[in-house]
Amino acid sequence: MRIAISGKSGCGNTTVSKLVADRLGYPMINFTFRTLSEEKGIEFWTFCKLAEQTDEYDLEVDRRQVEMALAEENCVLGSRLAIWMLKEADLKVYLTASSEERARRITEREGGSLAERMEQTQRRDENDSKRYLRLYAIDNSDTSIADLVIDTSDLGPQQVADIIIAEVQKREEH
Repeated sequence: MRIAISGKSGCGNTTVSKLVADRLGYPMINFTFRTLSEEKGIEFWTFCKLAEQTDEYDLEVDRRQVEMALAEENCVLGSRLAIWMLKEADLKVYLTASSEERARRITEREGGSLAERMEQTQRRDENDSKRYLRLYAIDNSDTSIADLVIDTSDLGPQQVADIIIAEVQKREEH
């Protein structure tokens, strides 16, 4: 079973994808902007600014993650666009959380002030949404393609993983 998990930054995509993959014994595919920025030796926020000037980075990240997922019979693909890009996914999960909660989590993970992270997160969301519309005609706020939409604002990663795994088990029974 191929499982695609998407959501905006700070929703828990990476953490939840890893938990689900580990519990199911599936490989986790999480090739992201952050991964590519590290691969190229460019600081993340600088890389995000560069990505606003060229489509090259978006296209590479999206192409490579889908190729990696299609090479696996069972996997968990966690990325901003996984549910749209991996059309072959057997289960598509979209994670949401309030802007405040997302910024709080990013601040916890990366440091800085909450106000600064709120502003960066909002700006990143706007930039990402514009790019996804332009590149792929994808509205990353439209969750209608998802099989499951989970608001993670008041849930821990383990609870979110439990919901996804329960859905996987239900689908395997049928």
